[in-house]
Amino acid sequence: MNKTTKYRIISGCILASFCLLFAGASVREKDKVKIVDVPDQSVTNVNYISNRKPLVPSALIKLPVGAIVPDSWLRECLLRQSNGLMGNLGKISAWLQKKDNAWFSKDGKGDWGWEEVPYWLRGYADAGYILNRQDMIAEAKIWIEEVIKNQRADGNFGPLNLGKDGVQDFWGNMIMLNCLQSYYEYSGDRRVIDLMSRYFKFQLTVPDDRFLARSSYWQWVRGGDNLYSVLWLYNITGEKFLLDLAEKTHRCTAPWSKRGMSIDEVANWKEKREGMEWPKWYGDLIDWHNVNVAECFREPAQYYQVSHKPSDLQATKDNFRIVREHFGQVPGGMFGSDENARPGYADPHQGTETCGFVEQMFSNEQLLRITADIAWADHTEEVAFNSLPAAMMPDLKSLRYITSPNMVVNDAKNHHPGIMNRGPFLMMNPFSSRCCQHNHSQGWPYLVENLWMATPDNGLAAVIYAASTVKAKVGNGKEISIQCVSNYPFEDQLRFTVHARQGVKCPLYFRIPAWCTKAQMTINGKKLATHPVAGKYLSIERTWKENDAIVLTLPKEIKLRKWEQNHNSVSVDYGPLTFSLKIGENYVRKESTETAIEDSKWQKEVDTKLWPSYEIYPTSNWNYGLELDPKDLSKSFTLETKSWPADNYPFTASAAPLVLKVKGKKIKAWMVDANGLAGELQDSPVKSTEATETLELIPMGAARLRISAFPTIGGSGANEWK
Repeated sequence: MNKTTKYRIISGCILASFCLLFAGASVREKDKVKIVDVPDQSVTNVNYISNRKPLVPSALIKLPVGAIVPDSWLRECLLRQSNGLMGNLGKISAWLQKKDNAWFSKDGKGDWGWEEVPYWLRGYADAGYILNRQDMIAEAKIWIEEVIKNQRADGNFGPLNLGKDGVQDFWGNMIMLNCLQSYYEYSGDRRVIDLMSRYFKFQLTVPDDRFLARSSYWQWVRGGDNLYSVLWLYNITGEKFLLDLAEKTHRCTAPWSKRGMSIDEVANWKEKREGMEWPKWYGDLIDWHNVNVAECFREPAQYYQVSHKPSDLQATKDNFRIVREHFGQVPGGMFGSDENARPGYADPHQGTETCGFVEQMFSNEQLLRITADIAWADHTEEVAFNSLPAAMMPDLKSLRYITSPNMVVNDAKNHHPGIMNRGPFLMMNPFSSRCCQHNHSQGWPYLVENLWMATPDNGLAAVIYAASTVKAKVGNGKEISIQCVSNYPFEDQLRFTVHARQGVKCPLYFRIPAWCTKAQMTINGKKLATHPVAGKYLSIERTWKENDAIVLTLPKEIKLRKWEQNHNSVSVDYGPLTFSLKIGENYVRKESTETAIEDSKWQKEVDTKLWPSYEIYPTSNWNYGLELDPKDLSKSFTLETKSWPADNYPFTASAAPLVLKVKGKKIKAWMVDANGLAGELQDSPVKSTEATETLELIPMGAARLRISAFPTIGGSGANEWK
């Protein structure tokens, strides 16, 4: 080999090395990895409709219904709903019979016609769209067509519900607008836009003193639902009158952005209760009805999109905080109000309506889109994983009105005044109560629709986690599909596979929950140099290619929450899951006609024996306190992982895939009280001379009987819990 040839070879190797070096640098430069609080809002998404000017720019953008398809346990929940109570309500509920139904009437008159039809329809139709169930889609279309066909000449539509003062109640229509919006997302039918435009022009003509009037209680407190649809339509059409209607809606609805109903107003607004003390703070919220709080606390943040005032956004946070300060010192994400929160009734044996669970989730999902604040996603998971599942029978064919964190009996007895409501409100019954019977349908479908969201910078964000596949447009309009395989929240890993045949450049955002301090991510097997941060988004912008593999690991740790204002009780968390004492459950079948509340109604031809009710009684002791080492929780708990249930449904005591074992002692003085409920908590630490036992705790959502707020046992380390 001559010198010239040798020189050329060496030079070529050096040049090739430099080329590889710069090529590597080029690849690294293309992968932009950042930790952010919110997605970039300086640009506007070109693929999906978001907030128009002059509204506050959207932080996250809802994808059309059907863009996200669930898998694993969440798909099983939708299937059970579709084959269970929700899927059959049209055949059994008196309010859903088509004959003499006001939703089928041109003049808005009929024997049946208020909130029940749209309550049911928004979950039923959306589940049909998500699962591509043509039978459900066809049934939903019948109702949608009637609503569109029967719009009146003045623009009004739906049942004409008038109060004694002649004021129209617009509440039922607010929910039906949600059904129409989903139908438009699914079908693109412009008749929805025409109907809503005409209807909102009609609302603008209604005098302020007759619009959302206080004399019609439900519409007055729930005007935020009207505002939600007004802004949705504005973002599609840009019609300026809708901004005027947004202002009017906020002006006429209950002032959730302001404090200060007087104590007399509070006392007179609801039925006066003999001997009830009304503390000054009780005027801090406009209303204490649990569903109203869960549903309406968000109205100021919705209006913030119009006003641009941070004080409106803060008002929603204040509403959330106030109810939990006084009634939310309990696990599961909610608050102990039964139907209406009462001063002095804050023990964990107070509960929440099933309506309250699903409305809280819906509110959180909206607030997440407005703000991108991860706290709303974290809280959605807390309610969805821990509170909602246990409110229904495993086959999703019946449900109970009230579900509590500490609940040791499920029966048809009257537990008033321990429970605010008089009657069989703790019973698993498919026919009662009429609100939850119909409204529960939205919980799981709406959760599916909000797992992924579009971002202003034409990317996607994984904001709530569950196994699913999303198909969406990103970048300059190219389609991308991402499949998430996981049994989260029952496992730590979420495995994402990207499908983008031609390569798609866009940012993907991944929520890192506030509870997770040791998150990790790999892309195609390589660990990211940037460490994910709890309570932030991990943003990755690159050209995504076919079969790119992303693995997000969210390690869970056992943690305790101490409820200082509730007798220093504690609850046990493992990531987003809260754990409850495993109590033996004896299910006793009952006739639904004998155990339903008095306003229950079903269609005459229904064979009610096919729709039984169930009482649930404990077959094991429940009155335990926990023995804990507060300095080293690892010494207190042992985690056991069991096989994943073959039917993909982990929300039963027998199928729970995670079990925590902990030491505890019986507290002999803690018994069922005079009202038939788990007795009120004692101040912790509690002394007990009983023998130490090994207790099993299971995820709260799997426990239909449960103790979730525990006393602690005095002894070693007891002072740590004072």
